[in-house]
Amino acid sequence: MITQTEKEAVTGWFVGRLPEEWCAAGAQIAVDREEITVLLTIPDPELDGASEIALAEARAGRAKAFREDTRERRVEIAREGQHRFGATVSWGVLVGDHREHWTHVAAPVMTRLRQPQRQVLDTLVEAGVARSRSEALGWCVRLVGQHEDDWLAQLREATGAVADVRAQGPTA
Repeated sequence: MITQTEKEAVTGWFVGRLPEEWCAAGAQIAVDREEITVLLTIPDPELDGASEIALAEARAGRAKAFREDTRERRVEIAREGQHRFGATVSWGVLVGDHREHWTHVAAPVMTRLRQPQRQVLDTLVEAGVARSRSEALGWCVRLVGQHEDDWLAQLREATGAVADVRAQGPTA
């Protein structure tokens, strides 16, 4: 479990380390045991009167250009962050409503499921929603994440507070 203090340390370091021109709209930094994800918000292209298709393509192009133009500096910062915090650093960008993650960790997670839960996963596989039980489980987790953001945020905050209190207690 990552404590709130550890998350604040990671966030503070990245905010201080990122080039100022990348942080005009602020960076979103997510932290867990395996990964630090830095999501940068870059300016939306200005296309007055453009269609949704043209705007979507302009956003994708802006994201691609930013990725290529910043690669060397991002790799340097990622190496420093990985050395300092012991977790993989992943990157992404947000342009308007277009979100891209360029690098990210797909960490294996072992779980035991009873038959009714396995049947849910098997139904998703049989219906072609997912290719495997693993992919179906990932799909379910993403769906919950999309629909329960506020509740999950409160739960993370409470869990972080408990971890901080535990860290202040006597050592075993």
